[in-house]
Amino acid sequence: MPVKDQLIRAAAANNAVRAFAATTRDTVEEARTRHLTSPVVTAALGRLMTAALMMGAMLKNDEDAITLIIHGDGPMQGATVTANRSGDVKGFAKDPAVWLPLKENGHLDVGTAIGGGTLTVIRDQPGGLPYSGQIELVDGEIANDVTHYFAVSEQVPSSVGLGVLVDTDQSVRQAGGFIVQLLPDCPDGVIDRIESNLRSLSSVTEMLENGFTPEMILSSVLDGLDMQVLATEPVRFHCSCSRERVAGLLKSLGADELRAMLADDKPVEVQCHFCSETYHFSDEEVESLICEHCEHMSY
Repeated sequence: MPVKDQLIRAAAANNAVRAFAATTRDTVEEARTRHLTSPVVTAALGRLMTAALMMGAMLKNDEDAITLIIHGDGPMQGATVTANRSGDVKGFAKDPAVWLPLKENGHLDVGTAIGGGTLTVIRDQPGGLPYSGQIELVDGEIANDVTHYFAVSEQVPSSVGLGVLVDTDQSVRQAGGFIVQLLPDCPDGVIDRIESNLRSLSSVTEMLENGFTPEMILSSVLDGLDMQVLATEPVRFHCSCSRERVAGLLKSLGADELRAMLADDKPVEVQCHFCSETYHFSDEEVESLICEHCEHMSY
């Protein structure tokens, strides 16, 4: 029985290490069904969403958000995901319908689907300037790319494990991951112990298949380092789009653009990239938006 989607925050070795782990099966399955992703895209998008959720847990304020953008020269072309500190995540792939042969070891070939390119991380802080960092992709498998990002852009030694197991019916069987970070002045003995634990660690999906919870995953990574769980929180796929927000976006296009839409004599539809929700607006509703725009401009 898959573990309910959740994220934990933990500390170890007298606060010399901070760690995060998450199970995200339902979250990634929600993205799959909304975007109709192929297995390899499901795996790629799921890994990126899981990483974003754990990085979102690192944010200081509830209003902050983090966005991970991959631009790749592979057939998937890239993906964008956004998460917040409350455990909400949304995301999409540029081409959700990429099909590739399995690798020789039988695993989905996420690296080939993404190809070479960049990973950009943007931290949005309402009322402040956003922080942005970018690195060249290491292998497109995402876990190593996020590890490299932490090392290069934030100078934080980290270990990142991510996994998505797609079932024979293309649904998500398992999904989750962990991030372990060494804080300044972390003792060499602690580093050696973590490296030793990682060498004997099973893959994320194998641990999840064996019934591991996020706490059990981190207990394996931090074995012998007096791990303490600081918080356990639910995570979910959630998009903040709404009919009201979309109407506001349409109104911001201006009266001329809206009249041109009406002149096309086609239904006015707006689809959210992040969740694939489609909003339909009748001619009468568009006319009302034109009137509202003109009234606003007359003030």
